Amino acid sequence: MVLHLLPDRPAPDGGTPARGDDPRPQPPCARAGFVVGKTVGNSVVRHRVTRRLRAAVRAEYDRLPPTADLVVRARPEAADADSAALRRDLAAGLDRLLAPGGRR
Repeated sequence: MVLHLLPDRPAPDGGTPARGDDPRPQPPCARAGFVVGKTVGNSVVRHRVTRRLRAAVRAEYDRLPPTADLVVRARPEAADADSAALRRDLAAGLDRLLAPGGRR
């Protein structure tokens, strides 16, 4: 898997609120997105990989800065990986990204 981390999300440009009509500022929280392309497998396989990745990110969510955006891109090998292997890969990738002076 490939991880992309934006530790500090840029401030909104002052346009209309993205959700609802509530103009009050919301507390920042980390966000995660997933990219699971057709190279991973058919629709069933891609959805299974996405569910497993979502669960793995949920377990590591508290490690992310509150203003972070994380994108997890699955490689074709993820189709054959079990949940434990995906969790190990995600944890190792976050260790590298979140370490002081880590790769970005």
